[in-house]
Amino acid sequence: MAGPTLSFWQQRFEAGQLPWDRGEPGPQIASWLAASTLRAGQSVVVPGCGSGHEVAALAAAGCKVTAIDFAPAAVDLTRRRLDAAALSAEMLVADVLEWQPGSFFDAAYEQTCLCALHPDDWTRYADRLHAWLRPGGVLCALFMQVRRHSADQGAIEGPPYHCDINAMRALFPGTKWDWPKPPYLAVPHPRGWTELAVVLTRREPLSWPPRPASP
Repeated sequence: MAGPTLSFWQQRFEAGQLPWDRGEPGPQIASWLAASTLRAGQSVVVPGCGSGHEVAALAAAGCKVTAIDFAPAAVDLTRRRLDAAALSAEMLVADVLEWQPGSFFDAAYEQTCLCALHPDDWTRYADRLHAWLRPGGVLCALFMQVRRHSADQGAIEGPPYHCDINAMRALFPGTKWDWPKPPYLAVPHPRGWTELAVVLTRREPLSWPPRPASP
């Protein structure tokens, strides 16, 4: 596979080498909860749940959360965080490029999964997000902005991979998603990066089961 392997992520979570981790939920999730973009009773999927700060925040707000990660160590860490706070969520060790739910979700919280996947896999992942959400469901996305000088020579470096907004418009096209008008809020990250906060709304008629992931 292109990009980081399962062993890459497993080793980092086992060793606690998580330099991207804020140690708490990202600040934007509180804003989306306050605005009822994400709210109690919604079914919310969190792909690439990592250490689970956002999973705990959503569960505490009354959302019905399904958390997914490739690395068993990440799922274990999230489960321990939930247990310590007497919270619950459905926890799954799964490949987001292959996994299919049994029903649609109301919302997806995308912060750390897209930028952790090699861009070769982005189209498959975007197809999965679209297939998971009901029509009218929302994708609450934080697109990582971490452009490096090497990009001027065509290099692709990560993780985290830079989520250029033009690439995001191609990845989540207007034929499938309703985009709000820019400018988009730039959320600062302690590592010196920023994340563009964008809420997309799923379009297209209802269809089930989801289309198979592209080969």
